[in-house]
Amino acid sequence: MKEGNVIAEDFLLNNSTSKLLYNDYAKGLPVIDYHNHLPPQEIAEDKKFSSLTEIWLKGDHYKWRAMRALGVNERLITGDATDEEKFMAWAKVVPATVRNPLFHWTHMELKDPFGINNYLNESSAKGIYEDCNALLAKKDFSTQGLLKHYQVEMVGTTDDPCDDLKYHEMLKDSAFKTEVKPSFRPDKALMIDKKVQFRQYVKRLSEISGIVIEDLESLITALMTRIDYFENHNCSIADHGLSALPFNYVLTTAEQREFKEFLKAEDAIYSNPDAFAGYVLTALAKKYHEKGWVQQYHLGAIRNNNLGMFEKLGADTGYDSIGDFNQAERLSRFFGNLSLTDQLAKTIIYNLNPADNEMFASMTGNFAEGGIKGKIQFGSGWWFLDQKDGIEKQLNALSNMGLVSNFVGMLTDSRSFLSYSRHDYFRRILCNLFGEEMERGLLPNDEKWIGKIISDICYYNAKAYFGLGK
Repeated sequence: MKEGNVIAEDFLLNNSTSKLLYNDYAKGLPVIDYHNHLPPQEIAEDKKFSSLTEIWLKGDHYKWRAMRALGVNERLITGDATDEEKFMAWAKVVPATVRNPLFHWTHMELKDPFGINNYLNESSAKGIYEDCNALLAKKDFSTQGLLKHYQVEMVGTTDDPCDDLKYHEMLKDSAFKTEVKPSFRPDKALMIDKKVQFRQYVKRLSEISGIVIEDLESLITALMTRIDYFENHNCSIADHGLSALPFNYVLTTAEQREFKEFLKAEDAIYSNPDAFAGYVLTALAKKYHEKGWVQQYHLGAIRNNNLGMFEKLGADTGYDSIGDFNQAERLSRFFGNLSLTDQLAKTIIYNLNPADNEMFASMTGNFAEGGIKGKIQFGSGWWFLDQKDGIEKQLNALSNMGLVSNFVGMLTDSRSFLSYSRHDYFRRILCNLFGEEMERGLLPNDEKWIGKIISDICYYNAKAYFGLGK
């Protein structure tokens, strides 16, 4: 297929200084993707994908939302249509995604790794589909081949405490050079308000930990046992996906006794779910500090809004959005309580509501500590905010309220092996932001000075923060 020029070599780089920063200080660096949702089984088994639809559209709720917005029938999105039918439906949608980040991401992902630099639309779809499918049959386009292609040095998967981590074991014992680290994600152990699912989860946790969970103490012990297990499997990162941090973290003696009775009575509803979550999360956070782990908090999503589709398709299918939660006092209370006993671990907080950017950025400055560079991080723009405008706003808020030179940079937070183009997307936006201010005289016109900051944000800060390569 004849190559076009949709994504130019200087894409998003608007002046000579931006281009220099990108090409000399950002472009060639490895990727540390310290939080994503890639399946470790697919990495361990070096999976090869049967079609472009399987690797590109399956599970991608960004694309699903765009297709639904244009009225595409659900059969062509998550239904029983063939892979080719689903791809053709997506190709018809792409021209209508202009000014949505999907338009850029789509064409960046076609260019790298497939080498296709033409617009995807109804007329080009068949040729692009066939060309990409032919490439996917080659070894270099397996999961491990793609991670190698993108120079991914570390992958941080997201794993439930009940996971046995057998695929991480397989990878550790293999010749594959990318470090694949599990992350401890205990959200289900906090959600006592979902009584049926919570009781089912406690039963599973009891079985996997070998601890009979019959009260609060045994629940905490089971979770601590799993933290030890994860640590023995190269884990040093915890992650939490919450709408907001709990406001309370103390349980009365009566509420502690109530939990024991709650586990016995199937119809019981726990009286103080917020304090329960806060109590358990505090115990976990103190353990993270003891282990020297990094804890992450993804905050601000309101999930599963379309109850009808949630019943049909389940969670993570494209029906979540930005929530409007009271975050400031909760962040302050939770971290402040941990600071009283000097048990606040290195922490990354991610914000989903752009109205809260400055508050999140300023909050990180309250809990700095001597000897730890950038201990509390304002994480990269994520989910609805990992586009150009969102990335720039996060960088500006962090610059204004803190030290952007300490920033640990981009992560994919993705389920797709093609999403690593977003690291390149981020690096171009970062270099352009700095380059424009250098040319306007707002930053020193010193290539090595600013170039080092660029390289640190893109790679070296994360490498040091997560203790990689020691």
